Amino acid sequence: MSDVSSMPPPLDWGSFLGSWRLAPGWLAVGLLFAGGYIVLRVRGLERSTVPPWRAVSFGLGCAVLWICVASGIGRYAMAVFWMHMVLHLLLIMVVPALLVLGHPVTVVIEALPVRRQSRARLLVASRPVGVLTHPASGLAVYTVVIIGTHLTGFMDQMATHAWLMPAEQVLYVATGYLFFLPLLGEEPIRPDPGYLLRLVLFLIAMVPDTVVGIVLLQATPDPFPVMMGQHPSWAPLALTDIHTAGGLMWAVGDGLMMFAAVGLMISVVTSPSRRARMTGPWLDRVRSTVIATEVGVDPARRLDPDSDEAYAAYNRMLQRLAADHGSEPKKGS
Repeated sequence: MSDVSSMPPPLDWGSFLGSWRLAPGWLAVGLLFAGGYIVLRVRGLERSTVPPWRAVSFGLGCAVLWICVASGIGRYAMAVFWMHMVLHLLLIMVVPALLVLGHPVTVVIEALPVRRQSRARLLVASRPVGVLTHPASGLAVYTVVIIGTHLTGFMDQMATHAWLMPAEQVLYVATGYLFFLPLLGEEPIRPDPGYLLRLVLFLIAMVPDTVVGIVLLQATPDPFPVMMGQHPSWAPLALTDIHTAGGLMWAVGDGLMMFAAVGLMISVVTSPSRRARMTGPWLDRVRSTVIATEVGVDPARRLDPDSDEAYAAYNRMLQRLAADHGSEPKKGS
């Protein structure tokens, strides 16, 4: 149970900025991750495919992880619920996204001796790892964690069991990493979804954030009486605090998802190699099969969908469809 005497002073900019603490456990984790990453990248530097900006992203992720807990955000997280929500959003979205963009899996593989790299790539592309890193798995875990920690009695349990707070923080970072890995990362994992599917999954992932936000915004009895009962006297009224947190989850949570989706879309537009993978291998196979059938060749043949032969097949298909509807077709370019 939280000790009232350990609660921070009334929240203002001075007390918030002056609430830094060492948080040695999280500092050690951040230094271990960042240091290990640097050592591995230096070891594989001659054959590294990871550009420097990705290394900076990983280091920034480690720094933000420590800052979240050591700054006023972590200090006031158990005193004001909306600040707890800020901590949640940073740990499950911002920190994992920065870590994923650092491509740590690739860094680890490239640091291995050349003779062992192929075995490592087979391992990360294996079926068990593929199930764990599948976009559907990441989305499912993200949904369960977001709803399970906000719309159940978990918050009251955390208020009476101190060990649940760091456990929740680890859970959020791990959940966010699993979610963002197949969507923002370009690691040698399977499956490797097309960018169109990645964008759709970002939109779907906004649903649990929206649901939790709306439920908290509309809460009429206090859903966390134990937790809110331990808040200091200067804290906002329980329902005001909960409604503010719900608004943050809805607006900021959806906003961060949209920001990630827009950033991904910009990376696709500016990269020919990513544009070529827009639809993903499954839709590409379907497209090639349809075109090959129209051309009259073996569907097993890998027909280039952008070839003159494919365009001719596309125009014939349009002519047939137009004839069926009694209208003139438009020629494909």
